[in-house]
Amino acid sequence: MTSPPPTLLIAGQGNDIPIHAVTGEKYEAWLAGQTPRVRSWLAAVNFKTDAGVSAVVPDDDGALAMVVLGLGRGDDPWVTGRLAKDLPKGNYRLASAAGAPEAFPTWAALAWALGGYSFARYKTEPVPPRAALAWPEGCDRAYVERAVTASTLTRDLVNTPAADMLPDALEQAARTLAKLHGAEITVVTGDALLAQNYPMIHAVGRASAVAPRLIDFSWGAAGAPRVTLVGKGVCFDTGGLDLKTASGMALMKKDMGGAATVLGLAHMIMAARLPLRLRVLVPAVENAIAGNAFRPGDVLKTRKGITVEIGNTDAEGRLVLADALTAAVAEEPSLLIDCATLTGACRTALGPDLPGLFVDDDALAAELLAAATAAHDPLWRLPLYQPYRKLIESKVADINNAGESPFAGAITAALFLKEFVGAGVPWIHIDSYAWNPTDRPGRPAGGEALAQRALFGLIRGRFSSR
Repeated sequence: MTSPPPTLLIAGQGNDIPIHAVTGEKYEAWLAGQTPRVRSWLAAVNFKTDAGVSAVVPDDDGALAMVVLGLGRGDDPWVTGRLAKDLPKGNYRLASAAGAPEAFPTWAALAWALGGYSFARYKTEPVPPRAALAWPEGCDRAYVERAVTASTLTRDLVNTPAADMLPDALEQAARTLAKLHGAEITVVTGDALLAQNYPMIHAVGRASAVAPRLIDFSWGAAGAPRVTLVGKGVCFDTGGLDLKTASGMALMKKDMGGAATVLGLAHMIMAARLPLRLRVLVPAVENAIAGNAFRPGDVLKTRKGITVEIGNTDAEGRLVLADALTAAVAEEPSLLIDCATLTGACRTALGPDLPGLFVDDDALAAELLAAATAAHDPLWRLPLYQPYRKLIESKVADINNAGESPFAGAITAALFLKEFVGAGVPWIHIDSYAWNPTDRPGRPAGGEALAQRALFGLIRGRFSSR
């Protein structure tokens, strides 16, 4: 189980270098209270209070005396996101935050730790030392610890190349997490998937040298409200016989980003001891090519009994999710959530930062969007537009996994999944990129836990008063 970088958030040492954060509105008043030397220095370096801009101020001997951090308007939660890497090695403390909102200490700690993340598993040179921040006064430390650990776990899993993160390795990560929290875990592997009626998970993963599997673990009191998380665990996606291009395949180690996201979210839930019965289902496969690979035009039978014509073997994620969702709804959970790196269409529409949100219940959608806003973990709602169901009709089976139309790919994928959820179960579908294409404060390039804190906020609000 991954833990937060231990040197980034620390107990105060007494001689920590102070950081003074200030909004543009409060800067002149704050500056008037400083010494002439500090005022002169900041004027000489032309310091601006734009969000995230910082200046180091030396003392008379040239040693680092303080850091001044611009907060802009005070509404950017990521202003400390570069400091762990950009400041000189040392211990720092948040000494003041003029004009900042009440939640700023929590934002500051979270962004500092997430911005200091580095995936160094394969680096031969050691990671350069990071600056450490003393836990700020007023920070929700328990929340930050859970969120950073969860995000670090997700990022590490997504960033790991497929050679070291095929279904067996993803299973081991789930087992480690389950053991940490005392969860009960079962794994259905290989041909046992057919015996236990998970035919599409088997079909998608059977061409790989590493057997497909369904990872299934549960935690919490049996009589508590049921919350079920389903994560797409396609550990590498060649596209199958409808082979991807080289550029299309380059990032396909991240196609298990949905599974990585729900494992991190499960950690947050279990670490917070939320009063619910949690179930996590991860269909883990590699969509590989071999003589026994499933083919375009094949008709597959599903766990639910619905028959699926394969319009494209590169639309495999919805197939493995369908069997897992069918198993999930059989327990009639109080809330069902699936996360998946499902469609390029969603990325085209919304870009890499905004996961697509699909949900039928307007009240549930509003609740989740409010949680997303509070957690600074944005989502964008897209419609489950039922008239588009005709785009995935099949002439030879009950439904086609892709259809022939180039339109509304994210919506038709969500409508495909809806066939296996049915009515009566509150269901949320998240179509996520799970990746930062560029470095930004608090969000280094690479794997990312998009929607994780938003979903935790929703679940905690619904099932706990904590």
